[in-house]
Amino acid sequence: MTHTVERKTAVVVGHGMVGHRFVEALRSRDEAGTWQVIVLSEEALPAYDRVGLSSYVGSWQAEGLALPGNTYDGDVLVDLRLGVRADTIDRDARKVVTSTGDVIAYDALVLATGSYAFVPPVPGHDRPECFVYRTIEDLDGIRAAAEAAGPGAVGVVVGGGLLGLEAANALRLMGMTPHVVEFAPRLMPVQVDEGGGAILERLVTDLGLHVHTGVGTASIAEAEDGAGLKVTLSDDSVIDASLVVFSAGIRPRDQIARDAGLEVGPRGGVITDLGLRTSDPHIYAVGEVAAVEGVCYGLVAPGYTTAEIVADRLLGGAGEFPGADLSTKLKLLGVDVASFGDAFGTTEGALSVVLHDAAKGTYAKLVVSDDAKTLLGGILVGDASAYAALRPLVGSPLPADPAALISPAGAELGADALPDDAQICSCNNVSKGAICGAIAEGACDVPAIKSCTNAGTSCGGCVPMLKKLLEQSGVEVSKSLCEHFTQSRAELFHIVQSTGIRKFSELIAKHGTGTGCDICKPTVASILASTSSDHILDGEQAALQDTNDHFLANLQKNGTYSVVPRMPGGEVTAEQLITIGEVAKEFGLYVKVTGGQRIDLFGARVEQLPLIWKRLVDAGMESGHAYGKSLRTVKSCVGSTWCRYGQQDSVGMAVLLEKRYRGLRSPHKLKLAVSGCARECAEARGKDVGVIATEHGWNLYVGGNGGLTPKHAVLLAGDLDDETLIKYIDRYLMFYIRTADRLQRTAPWQEALEGGIDYLKQVICEDSLGIADDLEAAMAAHVAGYRDEWAAVLDDEEKLSRFVSFVNAPDEADPTISFDDSGERKVPVLLGMPEIAPESSTATSGK
Repeated sequence: MTHTVERKTAVVVGHGMVGHRFVEALRSRDEAGTWQVIVLSEEALPAYDRVGLSSYVGSWQAEGLALPGNTYDGDVLVDLRLGVRADTIDRDARKVVTSTGDVIAYDALVLATGSYAFVPPVPGHDRPECFVYRTIEDLDGIRAAAEAAGPGAVGVVVGGGLLGLEAANALRLMGMTPHVVEFAPRLMPVQVDEGGGAILERLVTDLGLHVHTGVGTASIAEAEDGAGLKVTLSDDSVIDASLVVFSAGIRPRDQIARDAGLEVGPRGGVITDLGLRTSDPHIYAVGEVAAVEGVCYGLVAPGYTTAEIVADRLLGGAGEFPGADLSTKLKLLGVDVASFGDAFGTTEGALSVVLHDAAKGTYAKLVVSDDAKTLLGGILVGDASAYAALRPLVGSPLPADPAALISPAGAELGADALPDDAQICSCNNVSKGAICGAIAEGACDVPAIKSCTNAGTSCGGCVPMLKKLLEQSGVEVSKSLCEHFTQSRAELFHIVQSTGIRKFSELIAKHGTGTGCDICKPTVASILASTSSDHILDGEQAALQDTNDHFLANLQKNGTYSVVPRMPGGEVTAEQLITIGEVAKEFGLYVKVTGGQRIDLFGARVEQLPLIWKRLVDAGMESGHAYGKSLRTVKSCVGSTWCRYGQQDSVGMAVLLEKRYRGLRSPHKLKLAVSGCARECAEARGKDVGVIATEHGWNLYVGGNGGLTPKHAVLLAGDLDDETLIKYIDRYLMFYIRTADRLQRTAPWQEALEGGIDYLKQVICEDSLGIADDLEAAMAAHVAGYRDEWAAVLDDEEKLSRFVSFVNAPDEADPTISFDDSGERKVPVLLGMPEIAPESSTATSGK
């Protein structure tokens, strides 16, 4: 006997992230197929990641934002109608009338209309040059206006909150000069306090944003000359701009509910009970439009929770909204910002523990109970690496002194410090216990955990903790390079080396998936460069490079580039010095003798780089590779040639090594040094490879690094003759290049090797793996195939064509580039910003 399913109809108004989550939740649980779902989407595009909207800038490919399964292909119980708006609701008849004239009956109606961008009633706010930052269509409009305004034009963002900074970054990526106007006394006033706001403002200012806090926007009018806008602020200051983007908050999009007579809150939003049911028992509201017992939530995590609850209710469940974790962790313009729990210390008796490191640009605050034993909340700016471990501890006893938890030299929180009920994934409300349970049932990697629990599928902030939980459970964590390659960097190196593949497209087609990302593309570019002598700007490989490698120069903070000719061993001829001086004078460059024994020239515009390098190459100089993940310098003292203490010719050895390893691409930058005696004037033990002269030859040290976590190099072999020394360095560098992870310097690579330095001695000195000849042959091939990259560019018209400030205006110089040379030395400034004091200038890249 056949049983007929009595099917009911659920109509979903809105197809954003939360609306899509509701459909997914209902269909995954409705095994009997009791509900037919009709989705009305006013936008022409199916559900996409609105949180990641800024990633649309640059690619301009909407497909990259599409949420998985957003078209419901093959599901006959879901009818998605794109470009169709719900106009009216007839509650008595339980019908919805659409913009196409269709009348749709429903058994349950789910309002997922989200929110709209609030535009304050500033005079001139309705001008065509004014935009909001909410949808892909909004970004397309902003892009068109930015291109019409031209490179370097000013764009004003009204609002310095989360979305305001996202909008400012989008303008920056479009080539505009962004100004952010925030009425509050600090940026992101909802997420960070005064101290965090100060650090955040400094960090984003260094990246090119112009910040105006504590002021409002008084008016927007046409400029007096008719070109652009005149934006007047409440302090009477004026910004000459080409466009304005409003990002001053959001409001629930509840008009259709108001028109239908549903109860709404005094500040907007459709009033619901804890089961998300509105004042009409057949109508539910989810996401930003829902005022759950009068409270609206503007984050995706509580929105997903509301969607899950309504799906449960429609299938006979009794789910209730549990409250919302308003913790946030994000990266704005590359700057980490996080807040969690009672971040502002509103709890009675709450104490604050603060670590404010202005030099490093970090701010960390923990809010604890009056006995300092329970974590209540916190704020992290500049470095949010501790967020994944700290946020789940909110409301729980602290495992260590609170100051130690945010101190760089303090205690490190492991996954075992978290209780089972600690919420690991706030977006999807997944506890540590649920994740560990999934691991116990066979989820042996991060993708499997995501599939089983939904943890890590939204913002991704909890993924580091998922890996820690896997490690704690004894599961070996995948070393996949990225989502497009399951192989590690070392495995990809072996594939390229053994197959002879020379194109990224061929490699990903045969051994990966998708189209690649900003992790795998430059990594593969480095591998291709390490395994051949092809020019890094040849063909397809040119599109894979990091920013600096695109122009074979280091990008500086004001959009100019540095020029660094190689000086092997620090040696330079008088003629070459004269040429450097003439170039610096002719092009107005700032000259700096570095700690690496060479001369850097700062302030070159991109279109000037070929002209400068032509002069330097003609003088017999070549690229110093200051821009690449490759050999930088081989530092030396004057050695036995001049010094009365010198035991060997350190300069001669430094020149030999620098010429041998120049242009050698590697997982990270390489620095070498040669000291002529044990007095160590070249500081060789702070380098990746350090050579120190002895009475009988050379001592070879490896694995030293400067930087954030300095490491001393350790002795690999002693009293070596010249031939053996070079042979061991060849093997060491090639073994590192083949086996290290992406962006892993020699010190952590060496420490991660099982057996450490003793294992390296066996491989390098004793050839325990039988690969010494192969490593030496690979290095010999590099040496034989080396050609100066800049000399090759100068001989190739196609490569030269990329050296322009603006592709669509190749003859124009970048108007945002400016300098201040009124003091003792020339420094970069940004247009519209206060002059930068020389002592505060940095070499931070990031235009």
